Amino acid sequence: MKVKTLGQFIIEKQSDFPYAKGELSRLLRDIGIAAKIVNREVSKAGLVEILGETGETNVQGEKVKKLDVFANEQFIAAFKAGGEVCAIASEENDDIIPIDTEISKNAKYVVAMDPLDGSSNIDVNVSVGTIFSIYRRTSLSGPGTILDFMQRGTEQVAAGYIIYGSSCMLVYTTGKGVNGFTLDPSIGEFCLSHPNMRTPQNGNVYSINEGNYLHFPDGVKKYIKYCQEEDKATNRPFSSRYIGSGVADIHRNLITGGVYIYPTTTKSPKGKLRLLYECNPLAYILEQAGGKASNGAKRIMELDINELHQRTPLFIGSSQMVDKALEFMAKYKTEEV
Repeated sequence: MKVKTLGQFIIEKQSDFPYAKGELSRLLRDIGIAAKIVNREVSKAGLVEILGETGETNVQGEKVKKLDVFANEQFIAAFKAGGEVCAIASEENDDIIPIDTEISKNAKYVVAMDPLDGSSNIDVNVSVGTIFSIYRRTSLSGPGTILDFMQRGTEQVAAGYIIYGSSCMLVYTTGKGVNGFTLDPSIGEFCLSHPNMRTPQNGNVYSINEGNYLHFPDGVKKYIKYCQEEDKATNRPFSSRYIGSGVADIHRNLITGGVYIYPTTTKSPKGKLRLLYECNPLAYILEQAGGKASNGAKRIMELDINELHQRTPLFIGSSQMVDKALEFMAKYKTEEV
């Protein structure tokens, strides 16, 4: 069987974007290269002095792990060197990172990213990931501005994630379906392993941190009880599967079917996940694969963005499972989402 690499695939698909002159293709290749470098460090994290925390806290109030910093620096360096990006938004940085270099003066894109999702799992050898979202800039020239990022998820030109697990896999969409590439370490290339990924319309897995059950909205509590009831007609009870790395949980459910829920809680009344660089890109991927993504009442990709690190609840996965969860949210609605 002929192996198709990420680079070959991107070149073949370049005709999907007649208005582009190869910039998006080069940007996607830059992401692939940075992902290989981060994967190399993640895979040897237990062997070198890179584990643990830097002692700093990021804008989200979370302790910064050393690998978070490394991943952030690698992707930023790749985007600056590539010249296709005029600004970057990262979970690890309070403000956007404008890029004002000679090669980026005509850059058409901005990138928003979570450089290392699930970083609390780094020290215990559990899968972590990178999430990225690409938009066409709205500013006319020069380095990018924060207004370039204040676009709804429907305006994304590409989005994807890299999962660093038992194998390293890159999954992305440009609005023409979803394709997955697995890194072959013997040749150092991402190879097409999951063409035209489609998520099942239904599943029997629900993913949620049930340790926060007491703090969930009534609709979520009722949906969890529904998942746990015995009913042969709907193949219940469902299985509870929660890794704690959003990319890993959503990747599994994308392939096998399921729903991932990160709702509001009494401690996080606006939700905890970030709309710009976590929920929007994941929603784009799932929708392109035939799934759904909601904040409990509205489609994720139609939400307005008003601030860089804006938070939102998230219901994402197989369309029928998301719909059922939203039924419970509507029936037991107690507050405005």
